[in-house]
Amino acid sequence: MNSTPTPDVAAWSEGRSRLYEAAIEAFATRGFHATTTRDIAAAAGMSPAALYAHHRTKEELLYVIAMRGHETSLALVRQAIASHDDPVEALRELAHSFAEFHATSHTTARVLNYELAALAPAHRADVDELRHHIDHETRALVQRGVREGAFATPNATMAATAIISLGVDVARWFSEGHHWTAQQVADFYADAALRIVGAVR
Repeated sequence: MNSTPTPDVAAWSEGRSRLYEAAIEAFATRGFHATTTRDIAAAAGMSPAALYAHHRTKEELLYVIAMRGHETSLALVRQAIASHDDPVEALRELAHSFAEFHATSHTTARVLNYELAALAPAHRADVDELRHHIDHETRALVQRGVREGAFATPNATMAATAIISLGVDVARWFSEGHHWTAQQVADFYADAALRIVGAVR
């Protein structure tokens, strides 16, 4: 469905990587609409024309950021589910990884969750497809846990939604130097996820 292939950021030139990181910081701080291409280029230590050598528009750059971030989130969810046959341990890993990502990558995550309205319809559809997979696969894990007697929640869909929502919200308030570390937050949220689903220990 992707209208633009998601590039391999690891293979980018130093300049393109600087533009990418500068855009994340600017979008998270000022918002997409208040950020100009000149702002991004200046933060990256480059000329305004440099951005257009890599991206046709500012919106396309937002799309690349959004796709990369959601692909990372989905990969974390899938890795957690595959890591354990026991749904209790799989959900613990999922909630831990998801919360930790939103803490350690909180600047990127704020862009992923608060600037998507600026995407063009086709680009937004691509991102929404990834978000759907994250929700669907988390919900399927909780439903499997209920079927197997590992979870006692009366509403698997709402429980899965709550777990994802809690993880996403970490990016809103977490920052470097917070009195809780990312690891402490992830540990707490993993335990909270098991309480939400009524894990049978």
